[in-house]
Amino acid sequence: MSNYTPMIQQYLSIKAEYEDAFLFFRLGDFYELFFEDAKRASEVLELTLTGRDGGAKERIPMCGVPHHAADVYIGRLIEKGHKVALCEQVEDPSQAKGVVKREVVRVITPGTVMEEKMLAEKENNFLAAVTKREDHYAIATADLSTGEFYLTERSGSTMAVIDELAAFSPKEVLVPSPLGENESFVKEVQDRLGSILTSLQTEGLPSAAEMAAALDQQFPGCEEAYASPVLLEVAGLLHTYLQQTQKRAMAHMNRLERYDAGQYMILDTAARQNLELTTTLREGQKKGSLLWLLDQTATAMGSRLLKKWLDKPLLDQKRIEDRQGAIQAFVEDLLALEEIRDGLRGVYDLERLCARIAYGSANGRDLHALRKSLEAVPALKEKLAMTASPFLSQLAFGMDGCDDIVEQISSSIVEEPPLSIKEGSMIQEGYDHSLDELRTIQQEGRSWISQLEQRERQATGVRSLKVGFNKIFGYYIEVTRANLKLIPEDRYQRKQTLANAERFVTPELKERERQILTAEEKSVEMEYRLFVEVRESIAKEIARIQRLAEQVAQVDVLHSLAVVADRYHYVRPRIQSDDTLFIEGGRHPVVEAAVGERFISNDLLLDQKHRQVLLITGPNMAGKSTYMRQSALITLMAQMGSFVPVKQAVIGIVDRIFTRIGAADDLVGGRSTFMVEMDETRQALGQATSRSLILLDEVGRGTSTYDGMALAQAIVEYIHDHVGAKTLFSTHYHELTALAGDLDRVVNVNARCVEKDGEVVFLHKIEEGGADRSYGIHVAQLAGLPREVIQRAQEILHGLESTTRDEEMGLPTSHQLNLFQYEAAVTKEDSYSEGERKAMTSLRDWDVMNHTPLESLQFLQELQRSLKG
Repeated sequence: MSNYTPMIQQYLSIKAEYEDAFLFFRLGDFYELFFEDAKRASEVLELTLTGRDGGAKERIPMCGVPHHAADVYIGRLIEKGHKVALCEQVEDPSQAKGVVKREVVRVITPGTVMEEKMLAEKENNFLAAVTKREDHYAIATADLSTGEFYLTERSGSTMAVIDELAAFSPKEVLVPSPLGENESFVKEVQDRLGSILTSLQTEGLPSAAEMAAALDQQFPGCEEAYASPVLLEVAGLLHTYLQQTQKRAMAHMNRLERYDAGQYMILDTAARQNLELTTTLREGQKKGSLLWLLDQTATAMGSRLLKKWLDKPLLDQKRIEDRQGAIQAFVEDLLALEEIRDGLRGVYDLERLCARIAYGSANGRDLHALRKSLEAVPALKEKLAMTASPFLSQLAFGMDGCDDIVEQISSSIVEEPPLSIKEGSMIQEGYDHSLDELRTIQQEGRSWISQLEQRERQATGVRSLKVGFNKIFGYYIEVTRANLKLIPEDRYQRKQTLANAERFVTPELKERERQILTAEEKSVEMEYRLFVEVRESIAKEIARIQRLAEQVAQVDVLHSLAVVADRYHYVRPRIQSDDTLFIEGGRHPVVEAAVGERFISNDLLLDQKHRQVLLITGPNMAGKSTYMRQSALITLMAQMGSFVPVKQAVIGIVDRIFTRIGAADDLVGGRSTFMVEMDETRQALGQATSRSLILLDEVGRGTSTYDGMALAQAIVEYIHDHVGAKTLFSTHYHELTALAGDLDRVVNVNARCVEKDGEVVFLHKIEEGGADRSYGIHVAQLAGLPREVIQRAQEILHGLESTTRDEEMGLPTSHQLNLFQYEAAVTKEDSYSEGERKAMTSLRDWDVMNHTPLESLQFLQELQRSLKG
């Protein structure tokens, strides 16, 4: 290292402490990167890689970004999962003796972003930590940009932890060694959550006592939340990481909430994905999800809270009914609803404004936005207090309008403050007497200079004479060359020669300039100091504003759900603590929004006495999967407190929803479609209770016909006899309908269709009784498969259906079913060839509903090629 210059030695010394981050090293107006950081950054950020002499024989690789544009480049690195250490000059270069002193003032990671431009407005940016003791896990989550901090515990498998984390969608997950060295755990977290995983060595962490002391200081009065050793460990781990990366006080992070996962409906990762709660399955986008439909919020913090409600439906009947009552009050008074909406539109993102104020990064426009937001509160309070909802009235009563903060900002900050806080023009006139005096000096000086121009024109007779200013030469008198002869030689002092003019000064002008610039410099410094004082004063009241933000966000979510309820004619469901699930005229909320009045509604009745398991049969495209999804979504919406798309409904509170819907390989995890199917089914059978709701769609289709049928029957029996959960089980194995005669709580229903003039019409109506046909060939025809293929398939099907079915297959269960023995059709003399038999089996097992038209066409082309030899 001694071969390098002192500055490069300083860089290497600092870099050694932040090896896992890009070091942005401040040099004047640029952040520079050196050595390997420069090489990697030049590729990731598409920067020009240059070199610099650093004292060694070879030039040092270097690239850089302008200081004012650094956020853009840092954001791109963070988006790609990298960390950035910001190294600033911490002393005035003009006062430095030797190398300017530099320090890392902050480390920005995917889970610790504060910059507004790097954050999604309507999404939280959670950082999570996980610790484990024996089979007991503790989870901490925090959003630095809003000040939230949550703690909970989970026992069981890794998947239980991942399911809990999935509700927060953390950008980064912290794990201590040795958990961070557990390859299986690390792989599950990265594959299923897509989060950046940061492993921390326990040797460098504070002791339990030190962690407790730091937490006590950060969250006064919250000691009980982390009383157990495992919770103290995880909370301390996350808080320590925040301290190490932020290197400053985090006054806005003052709320620590410990919750019991049992307070909420549990939704595993599969259920969230299959029900498309926040993103769609195909595109992975918000548009088309349930969140997209329900999000009519007027504020960013309301949108974020709505997602939390959607991710964690309630089990407490009282809390559910409080929310319902508020929505009902809005729906019954649409004028008040519109006035509330107008009021909410005037509220900015209070949560993140509070964070920036406490963090010391808020500017004048942020304080102005805070003032405008607080000014909207009195009208909101008045409207809420007049509603028929006790819950809304209570919210209104508890709202602190923060009038003193409004007054402080109004008296100190101008109406349209500049973006920068170091260039002046942001403090109100009359707020500070000393500042007003400095401004008077500036105004009088500029007035004198303005009059000087007129006086000199008259005195010299040069009408084009002007007084100007630039940052290099200050104030000057400019005379064109053509008029120089009119200026007496001793009148001015020559300052600068231009191509077509001369610039002059006078002693009096220089004195006025000194007075103006001195006053201006002092006033800018004073404005900055005064602004910081105002910001710090407001920061002391952050807890009040945060509480108000929570209340406004709740109002916004309830208002949003009321807007949706009114728009789509949703009704209030009745919530009960028993096992009944009754839906009359249920609709799929998102599909209905897309197709409008054409959507066909359906009924549902489940209980644990007579209708525990609905066995759903019927053709592809008849609406079985939609029916199952809408039943789960209606239940979930009801328990988050929303109105639901039904004529009427009675919802017995459900503790978990399990889903096995759709077919897709887990390419990242290396699992086949069938393995994914079995894994999700295992989760349901192993974790469901009698209060759960299970959706199983076409279980067993990923293997051979008989294997699939045997599995399907065994699963139905197990749920009926051992689990007791309310279940919707759709199948193409029509033979399973016989189970309704053997199992007293299994009921057959089917997706109805009719044949008319040789065509099949799907009615999308669920009715009692089983179906005996799937109409797969008709679906293939709708998908546009070649006519020859359709005709041949019809011939094969006709042959199968006319074959004698005189054999029975005994499954290893207590129930014997007469199954399709279609092999009989192909064992007779002069029957089909081996290739044709394989084609029949392939065509029979092909699931059109879960393949695109192009995939189906390619499948049939391959089938044709195999038949042609």
